[in-house]
Amino acid sequence: MPEAKDAPPILILAEPLIQAGLERLLEESFQLKAASDPDKGAIALVIWSISAGMPAATLERELAQLRDRWHPAPLLLLLPAESDLPSSWLLQLPAEGLLQQAEPQEIRAAVDTLLTGGRVVELRPLRGIEQPEQSREALGLGQWLLRSGLAQIEAEALRCRRWLDLQPVGLNALLLAGRLRELALAKRLLLWLWGPISMAFPSEAPLQRPEPQAVVGITLRERTAIGVWEAIQERLITAASTGLSNQSGQLMALEGLNTDHRRDLLLALLAQFDLLITRFRHEQLRGVALEERWLGQQPELRRLSMRAMAGEYVQLPLEGGLLPVAQSLSEASDLTAVDPELPAALPMLAALVCAQPILVDGRLLAPDEPQALLHLEALISNWLIRTAELISAEILASCSTWPDLRRYLLRSDLLPTRNLERLRNQLNSQQRWDSLFERPVQLYESRRLLYGLKQGAIVPIEHMEPRDRELQQLSWGQQLITLVLEGRDALAPQVQALFRRLGDLVVVVLTQVIGRAIGLVGRGILQGMGRSIGRGS
Repeated sequence: MPEAKDAPPILILAEPLIQAGLERLLEESFQLKAASDPDKGAIALVIWSISAGMPAATLERELAQLRDRWHPAPLLLLLPAESDLPSSWLLQLPAEGLLQQAEPQEIRAAVDTLLTGGRVVELRPLRGIEQPEQSREALGLGQWLLRSGLAQIEAEALRCRRWLDLQPVGLNALLLAGRLRELALAKRLLLWLWGPISMAFPSEAPLQRPEPQAVVGITLRERTAIGVWEAIQERLITAASTGLSNQSGQLMALEGLNTDHRRDLLLALLAQFDLLITRFRHEQLRGVALEERWLGQQPELRRLSMRAMAGEYVQLPLEGGLLPVAQSLSEASDLTAVDPELPAALPMLAALVCAQPILVDGRLLAPDEPQALLHLEALISNWLIRTAELISAEILASCSTWPDLRRYLLRSDLLPTRNLERLRNQLNSQQRWDSLFERPVQLYESRRLLYGLKQGAIVPIEHMEPRDRELQQLSWGQQLITLVLEGRDALAPQVQALFRRLGDLVVVVLTQVIGRAIGLVGRGILQGMGRSIGRGS
């Protein structure tokens, strides 16, 4: 433990009660300075405890003043749990440390990390921002139909997932998994029917919906390309080791592997990725040469990962003899396929190898920035899942002709030939549907589907980017789909205007013609009844 006179000085800015607690926590190892101390000298770290309810504009202004006053000292912000500031906005703050609901040991660890040049982000909001209720009149027809339908689908999917957690195996589990796939298909169909049309039926004022807060935990021991990759690798290894459930809405070949081999395959891919990135740093590759080398190494990387997952020394019987599993799988598999939905690898590689900035939501950020690191993690996890899918599809093909290999690598319910072939046929049908229909729609709408790892599950991430070059490379049949979408979007306002005119015409007929006629008839009846009553009296 360092002596107080040799320890780095730390400036604490907080309310009296919180400041007293921080001083008791840190006084044994650091020189503590208060804001009222006339002799502050050189400050190694500034700790600022933000009070609850501070407006965003005030927070930004005070933060800018602190950075100007104590530059280049890193800044650690302690946020209250009840803060209503969204996580996406907090991640953009120019602070090296962000801690929300921090425990004492976490504050101490964060101080040590920041003093060594690292970065720490731990956002744990007490509650998400509640979404305001929107009426049907405020949303418009298309948006109301879209959101109400999606809400019903999500509620049913949540109910199915809860039952699936209670009964993860058996016939009920198979029925629930099928129901989840049906709901995912219904969601995709609803988005296709009403997604673009909802833009033709806008509300009077644009909807301002606050983004819900998210839990974020990032620890960078050093703010370099190596430190960024180590932080991402640690997070992905933790996610892959806990066992992943499929919440992507897509049927995946990776689900066919049993839990242990699924985990081994993902960890082997991460290990090969690490070796390849390290080799690129030593070779000092840049630009196009870096991307070409990466693409050229993909088949070998997949082969080595498959062999590591299968086990180099495992042998299984086939037709009266013993065959090595790793070698047999490697020889029987075609690992040269290219997934067209994988984004360009150069931005990701340049950030991890050369520490070059990366473009995130229109902003050029250094790789150690929290938003850039999360974006890089999404790109790497997408590569991880999609590469594992290519390998798993080849494994399923080999298992169809090798019964003992099914028992070794696949789930127990895929041991029957019928179940395995049904899974393969469903995967092939899904691939054809995605290629012929889903991909043209995504290209036309400038969307790209990424697969991320979040809370022990594979989740979809919608990423927006220009894809005009890929759109021009589509076949004539795929381009016909985009022309149909363009025609539908072009005709939607005219159809809306036509229905409005017809509605106005119906209103005129009902009120001015039929309504008046009914009124005249009623008035005549009343007058006739009045005359009858007068004569009778």
